[in-house]
Amino acid sequence: MNQALREAFEEISAAVDKALDACLPEDSVRPRTLAKAMRYSVFAGGKRFRPVLAVLVSNALGGRRENVIPGACALELVHTYSLIHDDLPAMDDDDLRRGRPTSHKVFGEAMAILAGDALLALAFEVAASSPPSANPARIVRELAAGSGPAGMVAGQVADMEAEGTGGTLDDVLFIHRKKTAALIRAAARIGAIAAGASEEQIEYAGSFGDALGLAFQIADDVLDVTAATKALGKTAGKDAAARKLTYPAVAGLDAARREARSQAAQALKYLEKIAPGHTILPELVRFVVERSS
Repeated sequence: MNQALREAFEEISAAVDKALDACLPEDSVRPRTLAKAMRYSVFAGGKRFRPVLAVLVSNALGGRRENVIPGACALELVHTYSLIHDDLPAMDDDDLRRGRPTSHKVFGEAMAILAGDALLALAFEVAASSPPSANPARIVRELAAGSGPAGMVAGQVADMEAEGTGGTLDDVLFIHRKKTAALIRAAARIGAIAAGASEEQIEYAGSFGDALGLAFQIADDVLDVTAATKALGKTAGKDAAARKLTYPAVAGLDAARREARSQAAQALKYLEKIAPGHTILPELVRFVVERSS
């Protein structure tokens, strides 16, 4: 990550964290265990990739920060809920997330489920609080489309059903496009919507987010094979152990690396349609395929 992108991540993440802190219940609010469980996962040290993406797209289109921050926070709340539920024994059954014990290991399975439920509901409340000029109804609709039965949840179901089946690359891309890229696509579109972009710009932003999301997940597949648990902040090699349907599993590591780069190149082409000459977003695309965690 180059210096300009690192500074952008730090500045936007700080603004998002401040807003998240304000919208989450305090630890002293009853029931205290729920508030603690929600905060434990939200403030576990994530990259804030999706909210940063939304803000950067909004910036590129001349948007106002106050218009995009609620949608950006809502994206992180949805993402965090999905991680809590993904880690549950009934799904991916993981003990480590972002370098520390998963929510159900700390608070128990029932409380982890409820904390995820609460974060999902809060996400839509926060998204709906966007200023009128940001088109809150449309932001809510984009969030629902990216996270619901046609988006992230569909991908999670397909991912679970594909374990050990030996599917095709088409199956892999369906899972990745739904489970990961759908919410990243929503982040890019929410950034454009909050900025008051044209319909054409919103469509290109969505296509940019879709290609970026695929590059992101394929790079994740590669890291699961090549990186150590400490670097990942989650259990390395878990995909292979669970016989997950991933790009390296179906096509090999070299092909996966090539496809990640190909999707990144496609994302850059779409980016030129909405923000020609922009400097930070191309660095974000490069970071996605070059990262080590």
